[in-house]
Amino acid sequence: MQKPATTDFPVHDLIRHRWSPRAFATKPVEPAVLASLFEAARWAPSSSNEQPWAYLVATNDNPDDYLRMLSVLVDFNAGWAKNAPALALAVSHLKFQGKGNPNRNAFYDTGAATMLLSLEATARGLYVHQMAGFDPAKAKQVFEIPADWEAIAAIALGYPGDPKSLPQPLHDREVAPRTRKPLAEFVMSGRWGHTSPIVSQ
Repeated sequence: MQKPATTDFPVHDLIRHRWSPRAFATKPVEPAVLASLFEAARWAPSSSNEQPWAYLVATNDNPDDYLRMLSVLVDFNAGWAKNAPALALAVSHLKFQGKGNPNRNAFYDTGAATMLLSLEATARGLYVHQMAGFDPAKAKQVFEIPADWEAIAAIALGYPGDPKSLPQPLHDREVAPRTRKPLAEFVMSGRWGHTSPIVSQ
C-alpha cells in the first residue's frame, strides 16, 4: 500500500512516499539491504562530526533477540510491530567523546541519521515506523546500554503489508488520508508567530 503525501510545494518523491505504516509483510529484509540502511544513517550530519548514534537491531530469523526487542515496546506497539521482520532501537551518546561534556545535539543528530535510514528504506520499497512507545529503562537493562547512552526511539521496518491484517481501529488509521500542519503555522520570519512570506504566497 502507498500513501503519497499531497504537498503544497514540490518535493522529491522519496519524501512524498515516506510514511509510517503498521501493516508489514512477513517477507524478510535481506541482510545486505539492512546494511545499506545503516550505511545511509552513517553519513548523516552531526555536531563536530561526533556521530552520536548507535542502533541495536533484531530480525525475526533470530527469535531470541527479536523477542527481547519486542519486550521493550509498550503493549500497543508490540501488538502490530510483532509482524515487522526487523526491529531496532536508536540510541544516542549523551556526551562528547573527547572531554565528556554533555552533547545537547545528540538526539537531534540521531534523528537526522534515522531520517536518512528512512529515506534509504523508502528508495528500496521498504517502510519504517519510528516509535516513542517503549520502555527506555527496560531497554537499558535488557541490552546492557552504557550509562552515558540513551535509547530514544524504537523502529519497526519491513516491506508493506495488507492493512486488512490490522484490527479495525488500526486499519482505519492505516487507510485514512495523511495530514500535516500548514506551512504558515511553523515557517516564520522577523518575529515569532509571523508567517514568512516564503510560504504565504
